[in-house]
Amino acid sequence: MKNGATIEFCNVRKAYGNVTALYDFSLSIGEGEFLTILGSSGSGKSTVLNALAGFAAASSGEILIGGRAVTHEPPEKRNLGMVFQNYSLFPHMSVAQNIAFPLRMRGASRQEIAEKVQHALQIVRLDAYAERMPKELSGGQQQRVAFARAIVFSPPVLLMDEPLGALDLKLREALQYEIKEIQHKLGCTVVYVTHDQREALAMSDRIVVLRDGRIEQAGSPMDIYDRPNSRFVAQFIGQTNLLAVQPDQAGGSSLPALGIAWPGACAVEPGTGYFLSVRPEKLERRTPRDGDLAIEVTVNEAVFLGDIVEYSAQHAGGTAIQFREPRASHTHVASRGEKVRLAFRPDDAVMVPDR
Repeated sequence: MKNGATIEFCNVRKAYGNVTALYDFSLSIGEGEFLTILGSSGSGKSTVLNALAGFAAASSGEILIGGRAVTHEPPEKRNLGMVFQNYSLFPHMSVAQNIAFPLRMRGASRQEIAEKVQHALQIVRLDAYAERMPKELSGGQQQRVAFARAIVFSPPVLLMDEPLGALDLKLREALQYEIKEIQHKLGCTVVYVTHDQREALAMSDRIVVLRDGRIEQAGSPMDIYDRPNSRFVAQFIGQTNLLAVQPDQAGGSSLPALGIAWPGACAVEPGTGYFLSVRPEKLERRTPRDGDLAIEVTVNEAVFLGDIVEYSAQHAGGTAIQFREPRASHTHVASRGEKVRLAFRPDDAVMVPDR
């Protein structure tokens, strides 16, 4: 079910005095899509959300929601649901009164308010908490109330600004699944802002990686993780091994730090260095097969994480290598100082420019 709205950013620029937070930002978001804007502090991700919500007027460009230009409309005219990290609940109102607030502001009848509040409470599984005050709730319950208040009037677009940042890890992970499930039921379009790349990978239909006010890469979580388009994205999303590539005059290339040839060509842009990005889980302790590349490393540390073991190791040439293995009853856990042979397929690595 899709009850969401499309969103269009058309060459949106936002400047604060002499500081530009967004540069010609253009992006199309589909109806019912869960899009996450991911970036480090200062990348411009909250500026995108504030411009969409109407809290920060765009310096230039245009924003459309459902095909309607809203660039110069105030926040209350945009019909958006919003959830923030700090919950922003009214401390003097009960749970039910907090959730009812947007409906009262829209002039809904008493009966409509009662029915919609009850439905929202059922969605977030807080039926028994309607008369409690915010101070009587846990952090996770308060965030559920904030979420219910944001969806009670069935907005076509839901904006979420790091809503799980104040919660502990287990609660964050549990609410990730709940938010995704509820969004599927409602069919609304979600624009979600976070700096947590694991959260982005787990929840998104599509991820936009921002860097210094510009889109560095946009794509599905798998695309972003498996095929980063720059050294920055490869390092920012998950862990990776970055191996310097040396092109030769014949059109081939090598990995000088490892002392091995790279079977593929390196399409070199003048003045641009290249790295081979290999994710730790792609390096396997096994006998190399036809076409594989293999290296020998010495284990420095093995970290037990329950279902996996993460290793830090070093190649004889001095290059640090990380690899990761699922834990199984038959798997030998390598110890510090042990030499192991790692193999990987060329298709499991990606060449990225140094930018």
